[in-house]
Amino acid sequence: MKYIMMGTQKVSAVGLGAWQFGEPGWGWGKEIQHEDALWFVHRAIELGINFFDTAAIYGNGKSEEILGEALEGRRHEAVVATKVAPPLHPDRVKWAAERSLRRLNMSSVDLYQLHVPDNRVPIDQTMDALRELMSEGQIHQVGVSNFGPSHWRRAEAALGSPVISNQVEYHLLERRYANGLFPHAHQEGRVIIAFSPLAQGLLSGKYNSGNIPDDLRANFGIFNRDNLRRAPAIVDVLRSVGQQYGATPAQVALAWLLRDPTVMVIPGVRSLEQLEANAAAADLELSEEDARRIDEVSMV
Repeated sequence: MKYIMMGTQKVSAVGLGAWQFGEPGWGWGKEIQHEDALWFVHRAIELGINFFDTAAIYGNGKSEEILGEALEGRRHEAVVATKVAPPLHPDRVKWAAERSLRRLNMSSVDLYQLHVPDNRVPIDQTMDALRELMSEGQIHQVGVSNFGPSHWRRAEAALGSPVISNQVEYHLLERRYANGLFPHAHQEGRVIIAFSPLAQGLLSGKYNSGNIPDDLRANFGIFNRDNLRRAPAIVDVLRSVGQQYGATPAQVALAWLLRDPTVMVIPGVRSLEQLEANAAAADLELSEEDARRIDEVSMV
């Protein structure tokens, strides 16, 4: 497993996104069972994965509860990240943090993230609350999610210490947003956490214009006409490159993202096979020529 530094903490370049835990829209209770989620977390740790990402709104808090249960007795082996969604008034941020900790059954979390910007609340006020939570030891580091580069810098200035990460949609079909964040990440040693790094399965080659998932993914825009048009050519190159390494298109897509030392990925999983394949992608080293081929086809 490849690891990178996230501020003061060493984290696996491939983490585990827990959005599916407790969320009916992802097939919870049908395709994914409670015992499955526990096994996913335990097996992830065995594979060297130590970063687990959840949020208060995932499954209406159920994801945090399940992750906390899975890590009972193994807290020391995990870097736990969760998020607070707007409104981001100071009192509500502190209230939300306390409830997240209660659901996780933990005294602190390693990374506490603002899920999206809240333009109705001055960032200075939100960061005052996060500083207080840090001083009390309830959170160790602060991150953001879906923040643009200027807003990320303003958040950092307001906090007065590193806002160590920015979690954004980043995959071979959506590169523009993350590209704007790289200058700050590279200059300051910050981390970009890529969610939906496989375009919610579209880059695995499983889906196409005639086969679109009918679950929660239909609501998030990845399976739009442009992506469905572009994806086949990208998947063809991923498959061709993968044949040289004995790797799947999905593994090659993850490996391409991880070539940048400031990037980590948090794919979700529905099976142990997916989890194990994702973890193995961290050790896949693409040649410069293969990386260039992927770069060129995904820029079209």
